[in-house]
Amino acid sequence: MCAYERLNNSYSCHNSKLLNGLLKTELGFQGFVVSDWFAQHTGIASATAGLDMVMPYGYEFWGDNLTEAVRNGSISEGHINNMAARIMAAWYFSHQDDKSLPPVGVGLTANFEDHRAPTIDARDPNDAGLLMEGAIQGHVLVKNVKNSLPLKAPRMLSIYGYDAKLPDKSFSSGGYNGWALGLQSQNYRSIVCGFGPIGGQCPAFEPIAINGTMIGGGGSGAVTPVYMSSPFDALEKRARREGTQLFWDFNTENATSNINSNSDACLVFLNAASSEGVDRPSVRDSFSDSLVKNIAADCDNTIVTIHNAGVRLVDEWIEHPNVTAVIFAHLPGQDSGEAITKILYGDVSPSGKLPYSVPRNESDYGPVYAPVTHSGWDRYFPQDDFKEGVFTDYRAFDREGIDPRFEFGFGLTYTTFEYSNLKIENTVDSSTLTSYPMGPIIPGGHSDLWDTIATVTADVTNTGSVEAAEIAQLYVGIPMQDQPIRQLRGFDKVTVPPEETRTVEFKLRRRDLSTWDVHGQNWRLLVGSDYPVYVGASSRNLKLSANLSL
Repeated sequence: MCAYERLNNSYSCHNSKLLNGLLKTELGFQGFVVSDWFAQHTGIASATAGLDMVMPYGYEFWGDNLTEAVRNGSISEGHINNMAARIMAAWYFSHQDDKSLPPVGVGLTANFEDHRAPTIDARDPNDAGLLMEGAIQGHVLVKNVKNSLPLKAPRMLSIYGYDAKLPDKSFSSGGYNGWALGLQSQNYRSIVCGFGPIGGQCPAFEPIAINGTMIGGGGSGAVTPVYMSSPFDALEKRARREGTQLFWDFNTENATSNINSNSDACLVFLNAASSEGVDRPSVRDSFSDSLVKNIAADCDNTIVTIHNAGVRLVDEWIEHPNVTAVIFAHLPGQDSGEAITKILYGDVSPSGKLPYSVPRNESDYGPVYAPVTHSGWDRYFPQDDFKEGVFTDYRAFDREGIDPRFEFGFGLTYTTFEYSNLKIENTVDSSTLTSYPMGPIIPGGHSDLWDTIATVTADVTNTGSVEAAEIAQLYVGIPMQDQPIRQLRGFDKVTVPPEETRTVEFKLRRRDLSTWDVHGQNWRLLVGSDYPVYVGASSRNLKLSANLSL
């Protein structure tokens, strides 16, 4: 899909270098290119540049105009045939010609507000276990002190926060509504306005979804399940089964609440919202931060869970002695409440790792955090030159010597692991390697970019008393100036019983060890060089290291 943005001042959907050059030639892409909604701005130019399909409709620039362009010689019939062939190839590749499949269009109606249209149940009961497992594995435990977690047969729990309960409603009519946009807990009109003037007066998009728990993103990131398991509902069910006394406060007016001093733990639920159509206004929220501090001031076992769409700063309270455990729960989907309950009670051990660094302050991001602005004359085409290059997140923090609060790849479990026995085996004769790939173009680029150059193995031992999974990570340093100190090049997740050892394995491909050569306009392998290789639990916790010689 070609985007709304321009690349080098040319709209993405009629940028020939991008579509014909990089995508269809260098990367050997065999599918078709479709425009984002209303992202087409030209007729013949977009067709010759590599656009194959227009959404939501093509009559403004194409239609009869494209037919006339063929007739008058502005574009060749062969080019139109190539566009059609790419679209039809996708049809056959996805087996749409299979007569056993439902006819195309089943479940769709021309008028989405027509409630007489049949309801189509597209669920597969076999997916239930996968959905639950995905919800569980997306949780990242970043703090756990004083043996706070897992909970051990609590007699009394207190639950706080706007994110603990279900949204007040899910049903609403019309195409653009809170349920359809995944914004049951927020003001969906702030997103509708982001797509144009149809929404009228645009309210500001808030950094939190204050009206209930958040299980997904907004807009195209929406989750529209048939049910939602909220943290409170799942905890209430567990408490009823185990005879635990529950207290709760979802309103927490002015970020304060009453604390029952007999509570075994105080569970605080927050969120950090995001959606298609708007920018996140911040990576912190003063109301939520005050709530945590006020609860922790009177509860010596405060456990914080954040349903977050991306980075969320926590330095306002992370070092508070009464904040004993913190979980980044991310966006678990329909089984959100059941998943966090299983983790809190130790039915499963959390095993997720952060796919981003959590800095101590916004200033750690430097100029990257600042939005692209315009000076007046360029208001319709503001430009970002991306001067940071590949130095984003942990790669930038490593270069600048910035110590994040939680580094990229970090995550705790209910046990401990040790790493040992790092081995590197070259799988090709180094004397046969060339600086640049020589293979034919296949989908993804030159075929030999995907050749395995070396295999790396290491042992992971569970030194605790609980079975858990560990995500071992492989980082490589490319021995060249202006390159990151190390870059993630692989990960392997293994479940390890107590006092047992499992071996993790990583395949290093030519592409993993190459860097883009601007002058050669190709991926360059530094033949004859030593590549530092690191294996460990995160980007800042790499216990094992060795050199790969090419």
